Amino acid sequence: MLSALILIPLVGAIVIGFFPDKEGKMSRNLAIFTALSVLVINIYLGWQFDTSVSGFQFSEYIPWLQWIGLNYSIGIDGLSFPLVCLNSLLTLIAIIVTDKSIARPRFYYSILLLLSCGAVGAFLAKDLLLFFLFYELEIVPLYFLIAIWGGKRRGYAAMKFLLYTAVSGILVLASFLGLVWLTGADSFAYEPLRSHTLSLTSQLLVIAPLLVGVFIKIPIFPFHTWLPDAHVEASTPISVLLAGVLLKLGTYGLLRFAVGLFLDAWVILAPWMAILAGISALYGASCAIAQKDMKKVVAYSSIAHMAYILLGVSATTRLSITASVFQMVSHGLISALLFLLVGVVYKKTGTRDVESLRGLLNPERGLPVTGGLMILGVMASSGLPGMVGFISEFLVFRGSFPIFPIPTLLCLVGTGLTAVYFLLVINKVFFGRLTQSLARLPQVKWVEHAPAFTLLFLIIAFGIQPSWVVHWSEVQAVALLTGS
Repeated sequence: MLSALILIPLVGAIVIGFFPDKEGKMSRNLAIFTALSVLVINIYLGWQFDTSVSGFQFSEYIPWLQWIGLNYSIGIDGLSFPLVCLNSLLTLIAIIVTDKSIARPRFYYSILLLLSCGAVGAFLAKDLLLFFLFYELEIVPLYFLIAIWGGKRRGYAAMKFLLYTAVSGILVLASFLGLVWLTGADSFAYEPLRSHTLSLTSQLLVIAPLLVGVFIKIPIFPFHTWLPDAHVEASTPISVLLAGVLLKLGTYGLLRFAVGLFLDAWVILAPWMAILAGISALYGASCAIAQKDMKKVVAYSSIAHMAYILLGVSATTRLSITASVFQMVSHGLISALLFLLVGVVYKKTGTRDVESLRGLLNPERGLPVTGGLMILGVMASSGLPGMVGFISEFLVFRGSFPIFPIPTLLCLVGTGLTAVYFLLVINKVFFGRLTQSLARLPQVKWVEHAPAFTLLFLIIAFGIQPSWVVHWSEVQAVALLTGS
């Protein structure tokens, strides 16, 4: 069943790539069917998943390149299952919201499915070298998705993304190679490596490149500069996947490998990591206030909110680790919703400039439904009780405050600033008199808002009943900290 999550998108990408379809309608339908099939399999796995036990479930193993220590070994546990589901959902949404008249549709839908394949493979990998291969696999499709279908500066943004993430992959691989060399292991299998013991000095030496690599991916200040450019130049569906799923490869790597393999070293570094999280949260929020492009506001907001995950992981308590996984899901849903709505505004008005937009809540000639959804999305991101953003951040702060009070307070200030910069955007763009040049905007069909309503439903549902997400990772969080 787990291999199906990897193979179905891969086969779908190959079929679409070689299927003769000039208009792109068949390619789009095949892509939707492929993504929907993967989502159905995820739902089935959820019914079969046992949340009362730790460790990998539904494991699969096939000997591969054993002479270099690489084997096809995959499994799923409480850390990866929520993220695999998130990837499936957002991939389907990204395909649905793609413009039906997009250029080169066969190539587009093929590499979009290949991108999803790389992400799910990384989440499922039980072999460090296999994780690295999937980690690198998603770089090439995302590069083309930005470089071909992006904005005016797409070439610059795509190349910057490629260089940063390539360096990230090299550093992660260097850490894995160092670990295998120092332990004398004969393979890159994750579980046997956890049983090996290294001196604290060796752990610190090996964890250093890993941390820099995943910090680039997350991204954490000062390794963040590729993200705003990538988001601004990427199309709306790609921004949804980039913020909702691909950034989580960094935080997942932090949990799975930094904490899972180098716990002693991580505990020593944790106070510094917590301080870095506080600085990154304040930096992202401060930069968001200064932006005039709506998409850049959401991009810098992502930097701030991803820092909360680093804070939770730094605290290394059962609650904070569980909350960190929850925050990954929460951020994925909220950021996807916000990027979807910013995309609608741009499509209907032709601009994302905060200074050029006014009165879009106008019930007759504006975008009232889009505005209403945007306000709710902003409330979720700002931590309004009853929505998933509030409870996920509250649990992170509740778990981290007894351990790192000052960094937690810094992140709390960042949360307060979230309301400030989003309030500025909402007030300027959606309230007031509608700009004369934007009179009689094209109406948004209800079907265009269906993905946004789906995400909003999940944001409210998980905010009211957070145990629907939390219970997947509670047991695994304890196992991660105890080494079992």
